[in-house]
Amino acid sequence: MSCYAGIIASVEVDSPAWEVGLERGCQITAADGHPLRDVIDWRWWACDEAVTVSYIDNDGEAGEVELVRSPGEDWGIEFSKAIFDEVIQCRNACMFCFMRQLPDDVRSSLTLRDDDFRLSFLQGTFVTFTNLTPADEARIIEQHISPLRYSLHAVTPEVRRRMIGPRASVGIEAAERLLQAGIELHAQIVLMPGVNDGAELAQTLSWAWKHEGIRSVGIVPLGYTKHQRAFEKSFGEQARARAVIDAIEGYQQRALVDRGTAWVYASDEFYRNAFPDDLLDHLPPASFYGDFDLFEDGIGIVRAFVDDWQGTEAVARKAARALKDAQVHALLICGCAQREFLDPLLRNSPLQGLLEPLYVRNDYFGGNVDVTGLLCGCDVGPSLAKAQEEARTRGDTQERIALLPKVTLNADGVMLDDTTPSDVARTAGMPVHVVSCQASEFLPELIALISRAHS
Repeated sequence: MSCYAGIIASVEVDSPAWEVGLERGCQITAADGHPLRDVIDWRWWACDEAVTVSYIDNDGEAGEVELVRSPGEDWGIEFSKAIFDEVIQCRNACMFCFMRQLPDDVRSSLTLRDDDFRLSFLQGTFVTFTNLTPADEARIIEQHISPLRYSLHAVTPEVRRRMIGPRASVGIEAAERLLQAGIELHAQIVLMPGVNDGAELAQTLSWAWKHEGIRSVGIVPLGYTKHQRAFEKSFGEQARARAVIDAIEGYQQRALVDRGTAWVYASDEFYRNAFPDDLLDHLPPASFYGDFDLFEDGIGIVRAFVDDWQGTEAVARKAARALKDAQVHALLICGCAQREFLDPLLRNSPLQGLLEPLYVRNDYFGGNVDVTGLLCGCDVGPSLAKAQEEARTRGDTQERIALLPKVTLNADGVMLDDTTPSDVARTAGMPVHVVSCQASEFLPELIALISRAHS
């Protein structure tokens, strides 16, 4: 029997697990005698309408129980973690690795560099396949753990070795074996100026196109912080960003005809940097992004935000009336990356002058880090306090509230520098409210909080 187990976080009332007495804290060690390494094993071995579960209860007593369910019914078990054994960590030396560029005082959980194919399947992380064992490959194929997200970056051996490290060739060989066995991949290219762009990018895309199991290729620019000395530029220059968009256009047109999708996608940063003055005129339509499979990689987020915003005219008018009647000025906290699309949206909105974006520069990370999700309280609080002071200097005594997008917080409600919204509010000297990230959600939230405060 294995020495690891899945700890139950919750059990749904009236579910099969609840009916046999399983409860929070119980440890599931096996299903039909098969040890469980992770949630994937659980789903694989407990896929039928009946399963014998080995467990350890909250008193430390081991036992077995049979679970029975109706077709399509869930077992009713939520595990505390997806991985029951140890997370497979990265052993590469990727020159662009963002996690190796973090401040020294960042909490330890942020420096854990995983390269675990299971998390790739379950949570959408990208992996290199450089650490796969023959048993791992066999398991991926047997359990059809697909699609996976693959860190491709380059195909020329010397370029791959320079970017990833000495095991770079192992990763691409494993990818080819998995593809041949029917495993599908979403590939990612972290693009670095003068390293894997230009001719190398063309060669990488040509290789990927030949493998039909590669469902998409996402291209993201090198991200760097001030806590390193290797990088000073990425694709922030307009011409450099535009060249990438132009370089992949032919593949996109071909893919739309042959495969029904654009297949290769440049992340939103490339469009923002290529068209800083008229981004909304050059942003691809929602149909271009298909099912938004690469949304979490910064591909299609701007389009989704813009379309959502443009569908909220009625609620925007209601929010504007609420702000006017209550004489409240709302500050929406944003990373500087939002300026090129949020400013033009507000210019044509009834919220202009009532909902003000506060673009906060990320001094904690520095470099070219400018997205909202990586903002820290140590930058947000002083920026809000400065806005407050500037308003007082102008003689503006209107009540102000700050809206902090929840994307800046983890599941425990803490920002990347371990500050909380309450910490930010104390520094800012104004109320700080956590809101959703899409206008169709945060505008009703804004209306509700004004109503509660002024009822």
